[in-house]
Formats: sequence, C-alpha cells, structure tokens
Amino acid sequence: MFKNIVFGLALISFIACGSKPRVSLDEEALQLKPSAQHEVIAAEVANLLENYSYKKVPMTDSLSRIVFTNLLKSMDQGRNYLLQSDIDDFKQFENTVSQDFRKGDLSAPFYLFNVYSQRYLEAMEYALTQVDVPHDFDIDEKYVAYREKLPYFKDESELKDQWRKRVKYDLLNLRLTSTDKDSVDVEKHKETLRKRYKNLVSQAKQTNSNDAFQLIMTALTDAVDPHTTYYNPSFAQAFNESMSNTFEGIGARLMMENEMVTIKEVIAGGPAFKDKSLNVDDRIIGVAQGEGEFEDIIGWRLDAAVAKIKGPKNTVVKLKVIPAGQELTAQPKIVALKRDKIVIEEESAQKEIKQIKGEDGKTYKLGLIKLPKFYIDFEAYRRRDPNYKSTTRDVRLILDSLRQENVDAVVLDLRNNGGGSLQEAIELTGLFIDKGPVVQVRDVRDRVEVDSDNDSGVAWDGPFGVLINRFSASASEIFAGAIQDYGRGIVLGTQSYGKGTVQSAIEMSRFISATNKLLLKAKGLDKDPETPNGAPEFGQINITMGKFYRVTGSSTQHKGVIPDIVFPTQYTAEKFGESSEPSALPWDQIKPSSFTTVADLTNLKDQLKAVHESRMGQSPEYAYLLEDIEEFQKLDSIQEISLNQDKLKQEREKTRAKNRARINKGLELRGLPLWKEGDPQPKTDFDFILDESLNVIADYIRLGQTKLAKK
Repeated sequence: MFKNIVFGLALISFIACGSKPRVSLDEEALQLKPSAQHEVIAAEVANLLENYSYKKVPMTDSLSRIVFTNLLKSMDQGRNYLLQSDIDDFKQFENTVSQDFRKGDLSAPFYLFNVYSQRYLEAMEYALTQVDVPHDFDIDEKYVAYREKLPYFKDESELKDQWRKRVKYDLLNLRLTSTDKDSVDVEKHKETLRKRYKNLVSQAKQTNSNDAFQLIMTALTDAVDPHTTYYNPSFAQAFNESMSNTFEGIGARLMMENEMVTIKEVIAGGPAFKDKSLNVDDRIIGVAQGEGEFEDIIGWRLDAAVAKIKGPKNTVVKLKVIPAGQELTAQPKIVALKRDKIVIEEESAQKEIKQIKGEDGKTYKLGLIKLPKFYIDFEAYRRRDPNYKSTTRDVRLILDSLRQENVDAVVLDLRNNGGGSLQEAIELTGLFIDKGPVVQVRDVRDRVEVDSDNDSGVAWDGPFGVLINRFSASASEIFAGAIQDYGRGIVLGTQSYGKGTVQSAIEMSRFISATNKLLLKAKGLDKDPETPNGAPEFGQINITMGKFYRVTGSSTQHKGVIPDIVFPTQYTAEKFGESSEPSALPWDQIKPSSFTTVADLTNLKDQLKAVHESRMGQSPEYAYLLEDIEEFQKLDSIQEISLNQDKLKQEREKTRAKNRARINKGLELRGLPLWKEGDPQPKTDFDFILDESLNVIADYIRLGQTKLAKK
C-alpha cells in the first residue's frame, strides 16, 4: 500500500539556493554553510511533511517554535556553552525557522549552529588555560555538571566560572580515582586533562556542514513526529546495515584514539578474523583501494576513515598498520583484505536453555530466545537470495533445535527490543499461530489494510511466554499484542513503549527532480566526497505513513501493550516512552478484524497472577527490586557536586559503601560469597524479572495445557 502512495506523490522540486537567505553567513570566517544539495533536500523534506506524511503538519509559527526549542536542546541541552545573550539573539528566528525550510533556506539554523560551535571551542580553550591555574580543594564549592533545569549563563564571567569549576572537578576526580601511588602526581593529572581537552577541540574542529545539517533536520522532523527522521547518506547507510544485521567490509569495530583509527574488536568470521593479520589496538594510518595509492588517514574523522575502509563485497582494500604496542615511528605493516559480507551475530536471535524447579517440585526445561530487534537483509531479500538473513528464519531454526532438545516451554525475551521490520513482526507471529490477521494498518488516506499470516502450521505449539518492558516498541508491540489477543501465550514484564506508527524508508533521490539533479551536477555539487560507497546519494527519510492497530482494533500508540503479569518499573510513562513525546500521535481505535482466538486464557491468567503475587509477597528479592526503583526515582533532581576534596571523598566512600552493601545483599539472597574489601567487584548481572517470569511459565505448564488448546 505504502509503495503505491510513495510512487504516486506529485512532487514539486526546485533549486532553493537561488533565493536570498534570511541570514548572511560570514564568508570570511571559518563558518559552516549549507550546500546547495542541503537546501534542495530541506525543501523536499518540508514538502513531504506538509503534504504526504501521516500527520501533514504545515510549516507554521507554532511548529517553528518547537523546531527552535529542539535546535537549542540538541546543541546545548546541558546549558554549558551558550549565553542568555545568544538565546536573545536567536529569538529573532523563533517564529520563522520552519517556514524557511519550505524555501530551502537553512541560513538561520546554520547561524545558530555556528554560534554554538564558537562557544563550544571558546569553552574548551578556556578550560585548557585553567589546567595550570592553582585550585584550592579545601574550600566549600559546588559544581553542577548538567544544567538543563538552570538558566543560561547571564554573561561570559558566569560561563567561565562554570568551566573553572569543571576543570577543578576533573582534576579532583583524577586525584580521587587514581591509585595511591599516583594520587599526588599533580603533573600527570594535568597532562591527562590537557590531552582530553585538546582531543575534544580537535574533534570539534572536524565538525562539517553534513553534521550540522543532520542535527538541523532532526530538529525539524522531531517537531513533527518522534519517529520521522531524515538521515544523511552516512547515517542512512548505517541505519540500513543495522536493520539487516549485516554490512560489507573487513569485519572490525573501529574507534578513534589519539587521532588514529584503532581496532577495538575483530568480528568472528569476517575477513580480518580469517586473515589473522589484525589485532585489537592495532592502528590504521593509511588506506588504499586495490592497487591504488595509499591515503594517510591520521587525524581524519572516524566516519570518513570508515567510509574508505568499508566497501562492496569481493573488492580489495589495503591497510597500513602500526601494530599494537609499537611506537608510531615503527615500520608499518601492509595488510591486504578482500571485503566480504559480515553478519552481526550478537544482535541476532540467541537461545539458551533454563532449568526451573516448579511449585510442584518438578524441574521444567525452558527454551529462552533473546531477540534484540526485528531485522531483515532487505537487499538480499529483494535479490531473492535464498540465504538472506532475517529474524523469522533465525527463530525458526532455534525453535527446531529447542524442539529436538525437548523443552517444555519457550519464552521470547523482547525487552529493550525497539522494533524494526514490520514484515518480520508479522512473519514471526506466524510461527506461533496457524493462520489469521496479525496487525491492521491505516494509511494517510484512512484506508485500513489487514496484514495476515497466510502460512498453515506453526513452528512451536507448546506453552509460550513473551517478556517485554518499557523499551519494547513497534514491531515488538505488534508481536506481543497479537500473541495476547489470540490467547496464544502469556505476556510478562512492564507496559511497553507505545509506538503505534509505521514508517517507510525512502531514498530522497526519488523526490529530487531531474532538473535539480542536472543543475547540482553542473555545479559539481551532486556528490559529497565524504559519502560512503553504496550510501543513498541524497540520504534517506524514514517517514510516518501509517498507524498500526491490534486485531482487536485498539492502537498501541501511547498505551503500548499491558502485560498479563505486570512487574514494577522505575521507567514511568510520564518520562519514558511515547506518552512522554510532545509531538506523538494520540491513541485511538478502529473496527476489529475477524480472527479466531487460539485459547481463552482468562482463568489461567488469574491463577498465574495469584500464584505470582503470593510468591512476591514472600520474596526478599522482590522487596530488593522495589528498593532499587525507589532509589532511581530520587535521582531526578539537580545534582550538586562538592569540590571540597575531603567532603567529596567522604560522599564517594559513603556511596561506595552503600553500593557494596546493596551488592552483598543481592549476593546473600542468592547464597553467593560476599564482596570483601580489596577484592574485585563480583559479577552481579542478576535478572530477577527474567527469573520470576520463568517461574510463571513453569506455573503455566503446571496449571495449563501442554499443547495449543482450542476454545
């Protein structure tokens, strides 16, 4: 449905840079300026938002004020850089910035970004001057690191005082966190801080107009809808790779350290892993394509360097590498690698077998599947590659193996799963129900389409549980809602995120007219040199084109999915989730679709809830969870940090002792050795909610049916 709408759009395109900009950006200063391509894209995005998105939001004064606020927050949310005089100056654009997008005029938001960038560099440079200034750690002073709830600085002297305190805090922190041997090595601490600030300055100076453009466009799209997003070419490529859980390259995770691209992980199965020539902490200082010349990449931005290293499958890249531990003056080694497709296994579905002793004394064997997101390799799928990677294919294989291992039940853990492919949510549901509708989607023209599982049979017909939390969203909510509505299993956890909107990922090149493309090409502005190989030329927009509804007709928007067995959480609906987003669409409902439930679990759910609550009433771990939630709620206040060495040390000792006591309480509850002073902190990744959810599923087996029960 969405495809037909997208291709049917009547698009109006023009070269926006021909009009006079609202603000004249200084041609002499080293200021960032929007490119002609940026201006064309901005105008087209505004056109899409006004005329073709689900909300169809006009570029008005009221929208401008939201965009303006978003810009300020995205640049300086902690209010550590801008002055009140800057904000007063910016207010001249507060009611007009969204209308400027329609014309492709980005001069005002770029002006704001340039002022912010200047303030940031000034603050960093001033911080460097304060490193060698004497600091008195015996006087009583307070430092507030995050000032979002405080006013902007009234003048430059107030800003400088904040950064004097910041430097003082950083030096004090180094002193208190160092070993006894190094705690009084003042010069060492100063040198550490100098390097840190100089690195921040270096990174800031590498900010380019594409970075500013991405931030500015996000301020616009967030004002319209929290899930409509424009991605520049680099971000678009990264998003698409994330959705597919694959990318093409050498198979290494890279990080920038001391202005050098450093290998932090070699991914199992990739070219670098198989070749065995690269190791963690090796530094890449040069890159060549095939038999081409080497380019020196020291001091490059990480994304620009990565764009050179990654590339299409079966192409060759040569790397000039300084091995880990060797000096920069060492002779670099040359490594030639043939790029390949890399599968990101740790973000794919994973299985685990859990043994749970039930209330009846029996031991139950449960299959746990952890699913971080709903992924599919769209490109391989479109090419009809029989081995394309997807959530449903992976989970089906896992279910086959769990069935062979004779598990008594299966639990799918969707906690923190933010969603992904709608298609995969539908197909995955089909592994657990025979046939029928899974989700309803209403489009921009108010037409409702029912998306169904049309394949007969199921991959798992035994007891089933789904675990969700406040950060389970979108596709996770479609799946959990369908399982709940069909009576196919038990949903456990906390209220989900409440994202009930559907986005279509569309390359912006579809909306740029042939005339504009020719004009940009004639000016040499059609191709950004920093655009990675294979990335969408003009970027990509993920635009809200519909709203999804459960088969009952209820939207998950705002409300999310309410579990059958509810656990307490520190993440409240007022501060986390869709209901906390000012621009989010409201909840509503439509007619239910025709579907046949698998079983009526109402009575069983009541029994499970009663047994669960009885168990929680006697559980010290449950009380411990409630204490943790209470502690978390106390953190929502302005945090003042003492800059008096003795007081800060005492506060940290008190916090450390409190933390040790809480960890030991958790260890004691599980019958584990306590954490003694001087010993390394023990592993404490206990998951009480998962443990109790598995207990509930054991109750489900004991009290319910072992196979799908018809009503």
